[in-house]
Amino acid sequence: MDKSPPDQLSAFLENLPSGEVEMSGERIDRILATVRQHLGMEIAFVSRYVEGDQREFTHISTDLPLPHKPGFREPKEESFCHHILEGRLPGLIHDAADYDLAQTLPITKLLPVGCHLNVPLRFSDGTVYGSFCALSRKADRSITERDMGVLSAFAALAVEHIESDSGNELECAHTRSKITNVIQTRGLTILHQPIHGLVTGEPMGVECLARFPDAKERGPDKWFAEADTVGMGLELELHAVECALATLDSLPAGKYASINASPETILSGELHQMIPEGRKDRLVVELTEHNQVASYRELAKALHTLKPKARIAIDDVGAGYAGLRHIVDLAPDILKLDMSLTRDVHRDKARHALSGAMVRFATEIGAVLVAEGVECAEEATALARLGVTYGQGYYFARPLPVVLAQRHMMGLGEEAEAPSPGLVQTGKPLPKARRA
Repeated sequence: MDKSPPDQLSAFLENLPSGEVEMSGERIDRILATVRQHLGMEIAFVSRYVEGDQREFTHISTDLPLPHKPGFREPKEESFCHHILEGRLPGLIHDAADYDLAQTLPITKLLPVGCHLNVPLRFSDGTVYGSFCALSRKADRSITERDMGVLSAFAALAVEHIESDSGNELECAHTRSKITNVIQTRGLTILHQPIHGLVTGEPMGVECLARFPDAKERGPDKWFAEADTVGMGLELELHAVECALATLDSLPAGKYASINASPETILSGELHQMIPEGRKDRLVVELTEHNQVASYRELAKALHTLKPKARIAIDDVGAGYAGLRHIVDLAPDILKLDMSLTRDVHRDKARHALSGAMVRFATEIGAVLVAEGVECAEEATALARLGVTYGQGYYFARPLPVVLAQRHMMGLGEEAEAPSPGLVQTGKPLPKARRA
């Protein structure tokens, strides 16, 4: 005895993998296969109406060697689906030979078409997307309205997934357009955040930070994450690198600039082509890890090719994915101590001990240590006493426009007046910096 439509749908949903395992398109394929099996049909498909009065097959389930594959288009006037939508043919056709109009359609004789079931697919706003259809080459008068109920239930499930995908596609198209516009109009701005010697207080270099037009509402991490989701992560990051490299000449002699690059960008080989020769003393490539690296061996090889052109820094030491062994494999020149270890280092014994251990580790591998997120004189003083070489954070300077950063590096203007931690023992903490 056949299950009722609700029972059939429930049984299907119980055995359907979660969205994290199976993509929406695969779910629709499974829906079609289940419908075909339940109704005993030879073919089940989803089609959509497209421009130029055409209809296009998007998903087909069959064991027959059909000439049509997903993506095939034909005039909608030649389809059962269109005439059913217009009310010229019924949704349940036991035998196409019963209808004169059906006999005029090319597919009727070509396939041939016997039994045919069809449900129009409509989005939640009433817009017609296409059709959900099942058919066989032979007539079948045993099909009932109950079977049509099964078809309708599964059609509703299919169109729900299709509508969700359509919304995602529109959102992705908007995101791609927005990112493309930023790149083409050079809407990305580079700021410089100074890096100071912790003992002398002297500015030694800057980190180049990307800022986007909506910087007050969203940080750059959101932009780069969105770019990754639409396949433009590398393109946007390389644009940011290009903009950062263009600011190098603003730095005074003897100062360096650090540019951020993800493992994916470094492994692409594109970065190596962009970095000019003969600037190693002026340039640092700072490796940022926001995802697990597939192969540190391959990453180490790629970084080795960059070494003649730039020094290598590892960001977020103490908080990133890279373990100490992997850091050794990458042979960095600079380690950047994550602000999670810097914060309150002067009064937190655990952070103090870990920071001291990182100083010893950096010394052993021949790397320089830079503490990020330094926000008060007490933190700077404690880090200097531990042996950390450089500091970066709001205590010294916020991220500055390139011109103001240049004055800061030259010791000119109010932006340059960062106190020496060796002389200042107290200070009021500044607001916490947003990571860039």
